[in-house]
Amino acid sequence: MALSSCFLNSQFSIKIDRSGLGSKTLSNFQTSQKCAFALKSINTEMFGQQVVGMGIKQGIGWSFLGGSRIISRPTLGGNVLCKKRSAVYASWLPSAQIASGAFTLGTAAVLPFYTFMVVAPRAEFTKKMMENGIPYIVLGILYAYLLCLSWTPDTIQLMFASKYWLPELPGIAKMFSSEMTLASAWIHLLAVDLFAARQVYYDGLENNVETRHSVSLCLLFCPIGIVSHFITKALTNHTDITEGIQ
Repeated sequence: MALSSCFLNSQFSIKIDRSGLGSKTLSNFQTSQKCAFALKSINTEMFGQQVVGMGIKQGIGWSFLGGSRIISRPTLGGNVLCKKRSAVYASWLPSAQIASGAFTLGTAAVLPFYTFMVVAPRAEFTKKMMENGIPYIVLGILYAYLLCLSWTPDTIQLMFASKYWLPELPGIAKMFSSEMTLASAWIHLLAVDLFAARQVYYDGLENNVETRHSVSLCLLFCPIGIVSHFITKALTNHTDITEGIQ
Protein backbone atom coordinates (compact mmCIF):
# COMPACT_ATOMS: atom_id res chain seq x y z
CA MET A 1 0.00 0.00 0.00
CA ALA A 2 1.60 3.23 -1.15
CA LEU A 3 1.01 6.32 0.98
CA SER A 4 1.55 9.87 -0.23
CA SER A 5 0.73 13.19 1.27
CA CYS A 6 -2.34 14.96 -0.07
CA PHE A 7 -2.17 18.11 2.01
CA LEU A 8 -1.51 20.26 -1.06
CA ASN A 9 -4.35 18.61 -2.95
CA SER A 10 -6.84 18.77 -0.09
CA GLN A 11 -9.63 21.28 -0.42
CA PHE A 12 -10.58 23.35 2.61
CA SER A 13 -13.91 25.02 2.93
CA ILE A 14 -13.70 27.51 5.83
CA LYS A 15 -16.73 29.30 7.12
CA ILE A 16 -15.92 31.62 10.01
CA ASP A 17 -18.28 33.97 11.78
CA ARG A 18 -15.93 36.67 13.03
CA SER A 19 -18.42 38.05 15.46
CA GLY A 20 -18.38 34.98 17.70
CA LEU A 21 -14.87 33.66 17.27
CA GLY A 22 -12.16 34.01 19.83
CA SER A 23 -8.88 32.48 20.62
CA LYS A 24 -10.54 29.07 20.93
CA THR A 25 -11.64 29.07 17.28
CA LEU A 26 -8.20 30.14 16.12
CA SER A 27 -6.65 27.37 18.19
CA ASN A 28 -9.02 24.81 16.70
CA PHE A 29 -8.21 26.05 13.21
CA GLN A 30 -4.46 25.67 13.82
CA THR A 31 -5.03 22.19 15.23
CA SER A 32 -6.99 21.21 12.13
CA GLN A 33 -4.14 22.40 9.95
CA LYS A 34 -1.75 20.14 11.85
CA CYS A 35 -4.14 17.21 11.48
CA ALA A 36 -4.23 17.77 7.78
CA PHE A 37 -0.61 16.59 7.53
CA ALA A 38 -1.66 13.20 8.86
CA LEU A 39 -4.25 12.64 6.14
CA LYS A 40 -2.91 10.68 3.23
CA SER A 41 -4.14 9.74 -0.18
CA ILE A 42 -4.26 6.03 -0.71
CA ASN A 43 -3.50 3.90 -3.71
CA THR A 44 -4.77 0.51 -2.69
CA GLU A 45 -5.80 -2.74 -4.20
CA MET A 46 -8.95 -4.27 -2.75
CA PHE A 47 -10.49 -7.58 -3.89
CA GLY A 48 -8.32 -7.51 -7.01
CA GLN A 49 -9.47 -4.01 -8.01
CA GLN A 50 -7.10 -1.08 -8.01
CA VAL A 51 -8.49 2.30 -6.99
CA VAL A 52 -6.44 5.28 -8.13
CA GLY A 53 -6.67 8.78 -6.74
CA MET A 54 -8.36 8.14 -3.40
CA GLY A 55 -8.06 11.13 -1.10
CA ILE A 56 -9.72 13.10 1.66
CA LYS A 57 -11.82 16.23 1.23
CA GLN A 58 -11.84 18.40 4.35
CA GLY A 59 -13.99 21.23 5.57
CA ILE A 60 -14.10 23.20 8.83
CA GLY A 61 -17.54 24.07 10.13
CA TRP A 62 -18.42 26.14 13.17
CA SER A 63 -21.61 26.78 15.05
CA PHE A 64 -22.52 28.58 18.28
CA LEU A 65 -23.67 25.34 19.94
CA GLY A 66 -20.97 22.88 18.90
CA GLY A 67 -18.06 25.16 18.19
CA SER A 68 -15.70 24.48 15.30
CA ARG A 69 -15.17 21.01 13.90
CA ILE A 70 -13.35 19.26 11.06
CA ILE A 71 -15.47 17.50 8.44
CA SER A 72 -13.60 14.90 6.37
CA ARG A 73 -15.12 13.25 3.32
CA PRO A 74 -13.31 10.55 1.27
CA THR A 75 -13.13 11.29 -2.44
CA LEU A 76 -12.28 9.11 -5.41
CA GLY A 77 -10.40 10.25 -8.45
CA GLY A 78 -12.01 10.20 -11.85
CA ASN A 79 -9.93 7.25 -13.08
CA VAL A 80 -10.89 3.99 -11.40
CA LEU A 81 -9.26 0.85 -12.71
CA CYS A 82 -11.08 -2.39 -12.03
CA LYS A 83 -8.56 -5.00 -13.07
CA LYS A 84 -10.55 -8.16 -12.72
CA ARG A 85 -13.86 -6.81 -13.95
CA SER A 86 -12.34 -5.10 -16.97
CA ALA A 87 -10.36 -8.25 -17.75
CA VAL A 88 -13.53 -10.33 -17.65
CA TYR A 89 -15.41 -8.08 -20.02
CA ALA A 90 -12.39 -7.67 -22.28
CA SER A 91 -12.09 -11.43 -22.66
CA TRP A 92 -15.81 -12.17 -22.79
CA LEU A 93 -16.67 -9.96 -25.72
CA PRO A 94 -14.06 -11.36 -28.15
CA SER A 95 -14.84 -14.92 -27.03
CA ALA A 96 -18.54 -14.46 -27.72
CA GLN A 97 -17.80 -13.05 -31.16
CA ILE A 98 -15.39 -15.87 -31.98
CA ALA A 99 -17.89 -18.52 -30.83
CA SER A 100 -20.72 -16.97 -32.84
CA GLY A 101 -18.56 -16.56 -35.94
CA ALA A 102 -17.30 -20.14 -35.76
CA PHE A 103 -20.84 -21.45 -35.33
CA THR A 104 -22.08 -19.59 -38.40
CA LEU A 105 -19.01 -20.37 -40.52
CA GLY A 106 -19.06 -24.08 -39.75
CA THR A 107 -22.77 -24.42 -40.48
CA ALA A 108 -22.52 -22.55 -43.77
CA ALA A 109 -19.46 -24.58 -44.82
CA VAL A 110 -21.15 -28.00 -44.69
CA LEU A 111 -24.48 -27.04 -46.30
CA PRO A 112 -23.22 -27.19 -49.94
CA PHE A 113 -22.06 -30.79 -49.50
CA TYR A 114 -25.45 -31.91 -48.18
CA THR A 115 -27.22 -29.95 -50.90
CA PHE A 116 -25.37 -31.67 -53.76
CA MET A 117 -25.69 -35.13 -52.18
CA VAL A 118 -29.47 -34.62 -52.07
CA VAL A 119 -30.07 -32.68 -55.30
CA ALA A 120 -27.60 -34.47 -57.62
CA PRO A 121 -26.27 -37.60 -55.90
CA ARG A 122 -25.05 -39.27 -59.10
CA ALA A 123 -23.49 -36.24 -60.74
CA GLU A 124 -19.75 -36.40 -61.39
CA PHE A 125 -19.27 -33.03 -59.74
CA THR A 126 -20.89 -34.31 -56.54
CA LYS A 127 -18.71 -37.44 -56.52
CA LYS A 128 -15.52 -35.43 -56.94
CA MET A 129 -16.58 -32.93 -54.30
CA MET A 130 -17.26 -35.66 -51.75
CA GLU A 131 -13.86 -37.24 -52.42
CA ASN A 132 -12.17 -34.03 -51.27
CA GLY A 133 -10.88 -34.11 -47.69
CA ILE A 134 -10.40 -30.35 -47.30
CA PRO A 135 -13.70 -29.71 -45.43
CA TYR A 136 -12.76 -32.24 -42.74
CA ILE A 137 -9.31 -30.72 -42.34
CA VAL A 138 -10.77 -27.21 -42.03
CA LEU A 139 -13.38 -28.33 -39.51
CA GLY A 140 -10.74 -30.24 -37.56
CA ILE A 141 -8.44 -27.20 -37.33
CA LEU A 142 -11.34 -24.95 -36.36
CA TYR A 143 -12.41 -27.43 -33.69
CA ALA A 144 -8.88 -27.61 -32.26
CA TYR A 145 -8.72 -23.82 -32.13
CA LEU A 146 -12.04 -23.50 -30.29
CA LEU A 147 -11.05 -26.33 -27.97
CA CYS A 148 -7.89 -24.47 -26.95
CA LEU A 149 -9.87 -21.29 -26.28
CA SER A 150 -12.50 -23.08 -24.23
CA TRP A 151 -10.04 -25.17 -22.21
CA THR A 152 -9.80 -24.33 -18.50
CA PRO A 153 -7.96 -25.94 -15.58
CA ASP A 154 -11.28 -27.50 -14.50
CA THR A 155 -12.11 -29.11 -17.86
CA ILE A 156 -10.66 -32.53 -17.05
CA GLN A 157 -12.28 -32.50 -13.63
CA LEU A 158 -15.67 -31.65 -15.15
CA MET A 159 -15.32 -34.31 -17.84
CA PHE A 160 -14.33 -37.06 -15.42
CA ALA A 161 -16.06 -35.98 -12.22
CA SER A 162 -16.86 -39.52 -11.08
CA LYS A 163 -14.56 -41.35 -8.71
CA TYR A 164 -14.32 -44.04 -11.41
CA TRP A 165 -13.05 -41.44 -13.91
CA LEU A 166 -16.32 -41.53 -15.85
CA PRO A 167 -18.26 -38.50 -17.15
CA GLU A 168 -21.22 -37.32 -15.13
CA LEU A 169 -24.14 -35.31 -16.46
CA PRO A 170 -23.90 -32.38 -13.96
CA GLY A 171 -20.22 -31.87 -14.79
CA ILE A 172 -20.85 -31.99 -18.55
CA ALA A 173 -23.78 -29.57 -18.18
CA LYS A 174 -21.56 -27.13 -16.27
CA MET A 175 -18.82 -27.44 -18.86
CA PHE A 176 -21.23 -26.69 -21.71
CA SER A 177 -22.51 -23.56 -20.00
CA SER A 178 -19.74 -21.70 -21.87
CA GLU A 179 -20.53 -20.43 -25.38
CA MET A 180 -17.03 -21.27 -26.55
CA THR A 181 -17.43 -24.88 -25.41
CA LEU A 182 -20.81 -25.10 -27.16
CA ALA A 183 -19.31 -23.73 -30.37
CA SER A 184 -16.50 -26.30 -30.28
CA ALA A 185 -19.02 -29.10 -29.68
CA TRP A 186 -21.11 -27.88 -32.62
CA ILE A 187 -18.09 -27.95 -34.96
CA HIS A 188 -17.32 -31.43 -33.63
CA LEU A 189 -20.84 -32.59 -34.54
CA LEU A 190 -20.72 -30.98 -37.98
CA ALA A 191 -17.49 -32.80 -38.87
CA VAL A 192 -18.67 -36.19 -37.60
CA ASP A 193 -22.14 -35.85 -39.17
CA LEU A 194 -20.69 -34.89 -42.56
CA PHE A 195 -18.31 -37.84 -42.48
CA ALA A 196 -21.19 -40.20 -41.62
CA ALA A 197 -23.34 -38.70 -44.38
CA ARG A 198 -20.53 -39.26 -46.87
CA GLN A 199 -20.29 -42.91 -45.84
CA VAL A 200 -24.03 -43.30 -46.33
CA TYR A 201 -23.75 -41.58 -49.70
CA TYR A 202 -20.92 -43.86 -50.90
CA ASP A 203 -22.66 -46.98 -49.67
CA GLY A 204 -25.79 -45.97 -51.53
CA LEU A 205 -23.87 -45.47 -54.77
CA GLU A 206 -22.12 -48.81 -54.40
CA ASN A 207 -25.26 -50.81 -53.64
CA ASN A 208 -27.69 -48.76 -55.73
CA VAL A 209 -29.68 -47.65 -52.66
CA GLU A 210 -31.60 -44.40 -52.33
CA THR A 211 -29.80 -42.18 -49.83
CA ARG A 212 -31.36 -38.73 -50.14
CA HIS A 213 -33.60 -39.01 -47.11
CA SER A 214 -30.86 -40.65 -45.03
CA VAL A 215 -28.29 -38.00 -45.97
CA SER A 216 -30.79 -35.26 -45.07
CA LEU A 217 -31.35 -36.83 -41.66
CA CYS A 218 -27.59 -37.03 -41.06
CA LEU A 219 -27.37 -33.24 -41.11
CA LEU A 220 -29.15 -32.78 -37.77
CA PHE A 221 -30.04 -36.30 -36.59
CA CYS A 222 -27.01 -38.32 -37.62
CA PRO A 223 -27.77 -41.57 -35.72
CA ILE A 224 -31.32 -41.58 -37.11
CA GLY A 225 -29.94 -41.00 -40.62
CA ILE A 226 -27.61 -44.01 -40.27
CA VAL A 227 -30.45 -46.22 -39.03
CA SER A 228 -32.61 -44.95 -41.88
CA HIS A 229 -29.96 -45.94 -44.39
CA PHE A 230 -29.65 -49.50 -43.04
CA ILE A 231 -33.42 -49.92 -43.08
CA THR A 232 -33.59 -48.58 -46.64
CA LYS A 233 -30.75 -50.84 -47.70
CA ALA A 234 -32.41 -53.89 -46.14
CA LEU A 235 -35.74 -53.13 -47.82
CA THR A 236 -34.03 -52.55 -51.17
CA ASN A 237 -32.15 -55.86 -50.98
CA HIS A 238 -35.34 -57.66 -49.96
CA THR A 239 -37.17 -56.15 -52.92
CA ASP A 240 -34.38 -57.19 -55.30
CA ILE A 241 -34.41 -60.76 -53.96
CA THR A 242 -38.19 -60.95 -54.30
CA GLU A 243 -38.10 -59.66 -57.85
CA GLY A 244 -35.36 -62.14 -58.72
CA ILE A 245 -37.39 -65.07 -57.41
CA GLN A 246 -40.46 -64.03 -59.34
